[in-house]
Amino acid sequence: MKKIVITQSNYIPWKGYFDLIAMADEIVLYDDVQFTKRDWRNRNQIKTPTGKIWLTVPVQTKNKFNQKISETLIDNESKWAESHWKAIFLNYSRTPFFKEIECWLKPIYLDKNQNSLSCLNESLIKAICNYLQIKTLILKSSEFKLDANKSENLLNICKARNADEYISGPAAKSYLDLEIFKKHNIKVIWANYSNYPEYPQLWNDFYHDVSILDLLFNCGEKTFLYMKHMNMPNKY
Repeated sequence: MKKIVITQSNYIPWKGYFDLIAMADEIVLYDDVQFTKRDWRNRNQIKTPTGKIWLTVPVQTKNKFNQKISETLIDNESKWAESHWKAIFLNYSRTPFFKEIECWLKPIYLDKNQNSLSCLNESLIKAICNYLQIKTLILKSSEFKLDANKSENLLNICKARNADEYISGPAAKSYLDLEIFKKHNIKVIWANYSNYPEYPQLWNDFYHDVSILDLLFNCGEKTFLYMKHMNMPNKY
């Protein structure tokens, strides 16, 4: 049974995003749809001593009504990367696995050639998957010919990749046409983001909805203990 996930690329996504990836054989980053401002595409949250803060990648929005995620360029004149890394360092440098994660994460932030939001997100997602030994194949929706409505585009990707099961986040329940998937014998599986266990986290109240960087810095390769669908790494 071949399982596929299709989801928009997010900036340093939360743990549920990577659980979704770990459930599948392939993930398609749906990057040729409209970029939406104030959304997870270019921002996420980290934890600080005073609560959560947003880290937002500034982007150029020349055509805010039709601009695709794949067409969205980063505004590098703002020196956002240095600012984000400084915030990450200040709030996580005392965590048990900071130095281990820093070795492969910091170079991505210091890469002066990061101009595309989609490519930045893909680089970070692939690096995190590599560290967590998630072997799921990562593709982009721009590799497919898509010109139908949303549900049909998702179905056509599944058909093109010979998928038997389509795994989706629960938010898609409001729009996904289940009948067309049933007609083509593709089973729809809904991810469940409830009942995640808490992990050792710095400072006061526990937050589940922060970037997975929080979990990585605090738990390192033992992150799998606090996920639902991630396999135990080979070293254990």
